[in-house]
Amino acid sequence: MDADDEKLMDAALAEAATARRRVSPRPWVGAVVAAADGRRFAGATDGRTGPHAEVVALRAAGDAARGSTLAVTLEPCSHHGLTPPCVDAVLAAGVGRVLVGVEDPDPLVAGAGLARLRAAGVEVHVGVRAGAVRAQLAPYLLHRRTGRPYVVLKLAASLDGRTAAPDGTSRWITGPEARQDAHRLRADSDAVLVGAGTVRLDDPALTVRLPPGEADGIEPLRVVLGRAPRSAKVHPCLELTGHPGAVLDELGARGVLQVLVEGGARVAHDFHAAGLVDRYVLYLAPALFGGDDGPGLFAGPGAATMAEVWRGDIAEVRRLGGDLRVDLEPDEER
Repeated sequence: MDADDEKLMDAALAEAATARRRVSPRPWVGAVVAAADGRRFAGATDGRTGPHAEVVALRAAGDAARGSTLAVTLEPCSHHGLTPPCVDAVLAAGVGRVLVGVEDPDPLVAGAGLARLRAAGVEVHVGVRAGAVRAQLAPYLLHRRTGRPYVVLKLAASLDGRTAAPDGTSRWITGPEARQDAHRLRADSDAVLVGAGTVRLDDPALTVRLPPGEADGIEPLRVVLGRAPRSAKVHPCLELTGHPGAVLDELGARGVLQVLVEGGARVAHDFHAAGLVDRYVLYLAPALFGGDDGPGLFAGPGAATMAEVWRGDIAEVRRLGGDLRVDLEPDEER
């Protein structure tokens, strides 16, 4: 395995990114066939029922796949599901080497695909650009390990940590670029969740509003904790009650791989306090309310001492117009 193999996996990662919004709850996988004559053929998971990425790439390669190197972000499956086993297609095509980003934790796969390839004499390398692949497939991998969706908590505040004025007005703390980025978070999620209090106060539609062609027809499941007024814009929605963990169990059973929690402050507190947030996305506006009478990001008891303060890792910082987007992750994977 060398730098060329990593570049090949990078191409597969780029291919997988194009499928993210079109395939869930299936994993968004990318594959690239590097033929012996230097040609490359790429593919990604084809929708929610079509062939897997490696089959798409192998079909594009045709006879050029014989003796080739195949890079695929996720372990090829070896069982019959919506489509025949991908391992069968790889062996039939005569592929010589297979580069795999990560093993598939799905109990129906879980190393069986790798074992079949090796038993047939195919050279297999696992872990190529594994960190990048795990980050890209984090919602799928977590769902297969725990049965629960990956939780993204979206927060927006002034630099002094206020989410609204004392009179309740909050539009708009952040600028248009940050708000459009938040709609991309919605488009990348299978469900978006708010509390009934937020519905009563703001009456959000929770729809995806992006430029034409970017996420056409993509609308996440709208989830309300509690009961939404019958006239609320959020309808039709799924109304749930109970502990956040039980809510995640229900959403996971429905095939939700990623849920975007949008508030309000009590809901944000409850998911955070329960240790159920996998990624925090905080939009910070260059604004100061200048007092302590406006609401903050969380509503509920916080850390009582410095020793109890939650600390995470800053995964990414980006400028969006005049605002900052700061992504945080827990220190340890749960």
